[in-house]
Amino acid sequence: MRESLVTFCRRFLLVAGMLVLGLAAVLLVANLWVVASTRERIVPLASCPSQGVGIVFGTSHWTRSGERNPHFEGRMQAAAELMSERRLEHLLVSGDNATRYYNEPITMWKDLLKRGVRTVDMTLDYAGFSTFDTLARARDVFGVDKAMLITQAWHLPRALFIADALGIEAVGCAAPRLPADAMWLLLLREWMARAATIGDLYLWKREPHFLGPVEPLDIVPLIEVPEASDPLILKRPAIEGQSAAVVRMGERVWEEAIHRGSLGSPAADEAPPMMRPDRNAGREEPAR
Repeated sequence: MRESLVTFCRRFLLVAGMLVLGLAAVLLVANLWVVASTRERIVPLASCPSQGVGIVFGTSHWTRSGERNPHFEGRMQAAAELMSERRLEHLLVSGDNATRYYNEPITMWKDLLKRGVRTVDMTLDYAGFSTFDTLARARDVFGVDKAMLITQAWHLPRALFIADALGIEAVGCAAPRLPADAMWLLLLREWMARAATIGDLYLWKREPHFLGPVEPLDIVPLIEVPEASDPLILKRPAIEGQSAAVVRMGERVWEEAIHRGSLGSPAADEAPPMMRPDRNAGREEPAR
């Protein structure tokens, strides 16, 4: 009896060990595949090329300890800098709006407004429940086929891998990585999420949680207008009844002439352009 129990324990440990080794091998191969296929398209913020659309991935404004989330701060810094330097024409700000008390897109929108990004240069997506949902909706709802992905370097391999699978031509712009607690736990979670992503894309054929009607992005291009008194003036066409907005790039000062003739910028509590999902669609809890 004792020998039988010992034999059983040995076999159990052997099988358990093989399963653990197998899982570790799967995680390793999956991560090598994701990272190797995307690493050449991840560039630091200072080197990010010009692009039409930038996709900003949502995350919580605060950590569980009540401090400002450094990943949120890094993404906002990167997006605002790219817009201020006109390396991007438009931002698709995507995040989770699961309840009326938790709204990532609005929080990002308000933060970017304070950093000088105009409402007209942002589109909010309230159904970006996950990295996959954000990119699937960017393609199928907002008509994006080429974009710059704005998030931290540890998140970009998975985001770029998903973009490739969806047929989106993308480059990754690495947002600043600010000091954060328990980074080892976040990186471990990301390793597992990369393996799960391969299953989502090629085994289970995952579909986005919510799509909705097609709403192509309204991108207003900058057009150079030569003037003798100021050789570097860029002008935007009129938008929804407004007269043309003018930017003098040498001073980096935006002046928007409102229809009534007054000058100003959108207030922080002004309703932004948005794409709001059906409140009854429910919520999932994917790896972001």
